[in-house]
Amino acid sequence: MNWGWFEGLLRAVNVYSTAFGRIWLSLVFIFRLLVYLVAAEKVWSDDHKDFDCNTRQPGCTNVCFDHFFPVSHIRLWALQLILVTCPSLLVLLHVAYREAKEERLRETQGDNYRRIYPNPGKKRGGLWWTYLLSLIFKASVDLVFLYIFFRLYRNYTLPRVVKCELPPCPNVVDCFISRPTEKNIFTLFMVVTTCVCVVLNLIEATYLIGKRCHECLNAEGGDSRQSSHDCPVSCANPVGTGEQGFHGADCKPPTATTPLTASCPSTLSKDEAGS
Repeated sequence: MNWGWFEGLLRAVNVYSTAFGRIWLSLVFIFRLLVYLVAAEKVWSDDHKDFDCNTRQPGCTNVCFDHFFPVSHIRLWALQLILVTCPSLLVLLHVAYREAKEERLRETQGDNYRRIYPNPGKKRGGLWWTYLLSLIFKASVDLVFLYIFFRLYRNYTLPRVVKCELPPCPNVVDCFISRPTEKNIFTLFMVVTTCVCVVLNLIEATYLIGKRCHECLNAEGGDSRQSSHDCPVSCANPVGTGEQGFHGADCKPPTATTPLTASCPSTLSKDEAGS
């Protein structure tokens, strides 16, 4: 199988990812994809050929192998890697849609058109939701496959010998798995890297949500400060109360030549100002 498109996809997604997303991409590419291509495929290439049972009964070996290995590790990992990278492809398609929309507006309205997306790759609006949902989907896929592996291969390990008594086997026969220790090592390695990827996805999702909440709080705080600095209505207490209060950064104490008023803007007439 040619995985060149997979490598190109990871490099393209790296442009629009956060720091945690780049770590996830590196982990998937180096510790999952390369290990799968370089070592795992060769280790499992002879799993059926070298699955030996101590009987010559026709069909017994095939039936026992199908019972203990309903789905090969290699095919499950290949399906898992494909499903995990599909959400990243959706993010790229969303960015491409934004760029195409900007290009259409430029062609119809000229170079001085009003840009809808100043930065099409910036995670705002719908792209933010697409990216967040892609993280949740990737973490869910990895968790589902971890459960599948656990159900098919108890404790993610393979025994050296399995006993089979399925027909057409004449009796209980012993079947021997090829390279069980080596396969267990690679299986546990892939399980650990999958767990790390799940944790990184959850951390990145938490980071995105926390960052958005922080930006919203800052925006609300900025609006409230701006409204409070527009013009406080009580720079000084009304004349005749005997007290003077100065509230807000825009209020200044009255001088001897400036009478106190009930509001910040000067309401003195020209005659009063000249006196």
